[in-house]
Amino acid sequence: MSKIIISCAVTGSIHTPSMSPHLPVTADQIATQAIGAAEAGAAILHLHARDPGNGRPSADPAHWRGFLPRIAGATDAVINMTTGGSAIMTLEQRLAAPMEFRPEMCSLNMGSMNFALYPMVQRIKDWKHDWERPFLEGTDDLIFKNTPRDIAHVLHVMGEERGARFEFECYDIGHLTMLQHFVQRGAVQPPFFLQFVFGVLGGMAAEPDTLTHLKRTADRMFGADYQFSVLAAGRAQVPMASMAAAMGGHVRVGLEDNLYLSKGVLAESNAQQVRLIRGIVEALGRVVATPDEAREMLGLKGRKETAI
Repeated sequence: MSKIIISCAVTGSIHTPSMSPHLPVTADQIATQAIGAAEAGAAILHLHARDPGNGRPSADPAHWRGFLPRIAGATDAVINMTTGGSAIMTLEQRLAAPMEFRPEMCSLNMGSMNFALYPMVQRIKDWKHDWERPFLEGTDDLIFKNTPRDIAHVLHVMGEERGARFEFECYDIGHLTMLQHFVQRGAVQPPFFLQFVFGVLGGMAAEPDTLTHLKRTADRMFGADYQFSVLAAGRAQVPMASMAAAMGGHVRVGLEDNLYLSKGVLAESNAQQVRLIRGIVEALGRVVATPDEAREMLGLKGRKETAI
């Protein structure tokens, strides 16, 4: 098997500050946790920004500027900026920071979808900020919009114009079909990095049979031209990532996807989750890739070609 890439999604836009005191919110917290995750073995850091005053997901380049230079100065990990931002942001807002900083890698959701987070409300008794509960409750009528036109625009402004490669986030099997469509249009070139996303209400459930079906489908569609990784929300994080590692794939962990280290035990940092999954994949005989090895595997342009 090839070396395994560990990605770490440091803060995301799904969890809210009331869910865990360890969720990084300020620039210092995001930078500290990202650097710690890289030191623990994460070759790729998948990043979002938040308003440091209230923890709300932010698209403001000024908030990104608070932590990106520090991360870049302290680690050679690949910086992967979201183009998803938050489901309540416009496409223009989601792209403002990536267009400015021109990262090596961006995430790209391969379709519009329901993005239902409202069941999380039942778990929270004390709210830190007044935006949290209405935000979560409102997701019973929320669609994350990423139409073919939107996808084509992201591929153009971030890929063609700025040289970024993509973490193609596939929440359902139809997202593989959409990626194949853009491959056939000549809009993307191999190697493709597919991120199979499980456990979001509106997307695929975290089931082993679904993962094997996705792998067979991707093999048929893309042959030897792709690498796949797996992330799963909540308690399915470690079991599904372990299965991916055993299948020859890559893995993603982090507080964006799961706030816990084990049942009932909150993770105190992203680095804890990276160390946990690193121990598992190494026990399976996999060798963890360095950032430069990940760059070579995924055909990235290199840190020097960014504006970070």
